[in-house]
Amino acid sequence: MSLASHLEELHRKHSDIEREIDDALLHPSVDDLEIVCLKRRKLAIKDEIEKLKAQPTTH
Repeated sequence: MSLASHLEELHRKHSDIEREIDDALLHPSVDDLEIVCLKRRKLAIKDEIEKLKAQPTTH
């Protein structure tokens, strides 16, 4: 998998989790712990995106 496609996939996952969080916040029956877990996953993906973007590219 190329770096560009990997980053694209990570951005897609990040957006998907953001939508899950938004949906969860609209439903009071959703456990706060579930929301915290989603936010941690979202942050981990964001960290991975930033790490990959910071890597020097080799040609």
